[in-house]
Amino acid sequence: MHKTRIARVGAVVAGLSMFAAACGSSSSSSSSDTTAAAATTAAAVETTAAATETTAAAADTTAAAAGGDTAGALEGMKGTTPLVKLSDDFKTRLGTTPTGKAGLKDYNYAGETYDAIVIIALAADLAKTDGIDMAKQINGVTKDGEKCTDYASCKAIIDKGGDPDYDGISGPITMNGNGEPLEASYGVLTFGADNRLDDALTTYVPAKSADSAIVPETPVEGTRAGDGQLKIGGLLPQTGSLAFLGPPEFAGAELAIADINAAGGVLGKDVLYSPGDSGDTSTDTASQTADRLIGEGVDAIIGAASSSVSLTVIDKITAAGIVQFSPANTSNKLSTYADKGLYFRDAPPDVLQGNLIGQLVVDDGNASAYILALDDAYGTSLADVVEATLKAGGVTVSGKKIYDPKASSFDAEVGEIKAADPDAIVLISFDEGSRILRTMVENGIGPKAKKVYGCDGNIGNALGENFDGGK
Repeated sequence: MHKTRIARVGAVVAGLSMFAAACGSSSSSSSSDTTAAAATTAAAVETTAAATETTAAAADTTAAAAGGDTAGALEGMKGTTPLVKLSDDFKTRLGTTPTGKAGLKDYNYAGETYDAIVIIALAADLAKTDGIDMAKQINGVTKDGEKCTDYASCKAIIDKGGDPDYDGISGPITMNGNGEPLEASYGVLTFGADNRLDDALTTYVPAKSADSAIVPETPVEGTRAGDGQLKIGGLLPQTGSLAFLGPPEFAGAELAIADINAAGGVLGKDVLYSPGDSGDTSTDTASQTADRLIGEGVDAIIGAASSSVSLTVIDKITAAGIVQFSPANTSNKLSTYADKGLYFRDAPPDVLQGNLIGQLVVDDGNASAYILALDDAYGTSLADVVEATLKAGGVTVSGKKIYDPKASSFDAEVGEIKAADPDAIVLISFDEGSRILRTMVENGIGPKAKKVYGCDGNIGNALGENFDGGK
């Protein structure tokens, strides 16, 4: 994905200094002439200095208007992401993983990735196989049983012949019959004056699907047998437009595997893990990784993070009788996808997040809002839900623009928003959101001028870093 660097406009002001020297002379007229000349010169310098200051002030004003002053430009922007208040212990333990040792800037979907792997492991324990039959146990592991909060305690319940109800790092999951959660916790994150998330402003909002959303179990199709050792493959974003989600997801996967194996593994053996990159839809990275993992004989694949990427590989994964479990897919399109009962996710569908974003706009007292969303399954799905929620809440939708995330410039889109002059702007993007925000700031409609709302696809410290770096 090509990045366009936008030069920051700045005014450079030259300061003038004058050094006076006393010249001795035996002629009084000469001394008087010299004094008069010096006074004239001094006056001229003062006039020049005043003119310079005026020019500098004008230059500063021009630079600010052009977006040159971007310090704190994101302050006040809000965004949502599935998130619970992660414990300090979990964060510390993430830091002990190979990925965590390199440092984590964000924790988006770390808990969901960890939980996805634990759920798969418990399902294999219940089914007593790493074959396709473990898929039949995945939904049940999360509900209607004896509560437990880690792999070791849940496995102890299974070993005694009981039925576990796993509530994990990401909170109560309670899977629906179509393999997605019925409830979730969202974090509402806010940028501070340093263009980074201000943790002190983070709030947590529970969300739950209506009872009418409950559907029966999707039958599992296929006959793939296991070999007695659970092997999980990774299909997570090391590169591409969601690469900022990669590190917390990698760390979550690594920690889950370590915890499971420390508790005795699955079916009496250590769980094996084969990581892989999902890239994004501008490449065929995900397809290549899926082919490799299928060839390696994995029993389950964790990922992708992007709904659109998952939709490019779900058919080949499920056709192979392999479980696909995403910690971050949210597109409503996946709720009814023909997946042979083998696709799961513990990230809530967009119907929950879209309602939350729309309600934030309503609750903040905005009379009008403009929706700018990327053109893919995630962006269009979330935009539709946000639009419906805004309208139901009495907010006028000034416009809804679906844009090409690979575009080299977003001047036209931002120009349309400026012309519409809404109270609020909802930005549904991936990493290109930093360039959109910069263009918004340059046009005087950034978070300092308008209330701007983000989503899980862009909200994170990486957005602030990219914005500051002109990426």
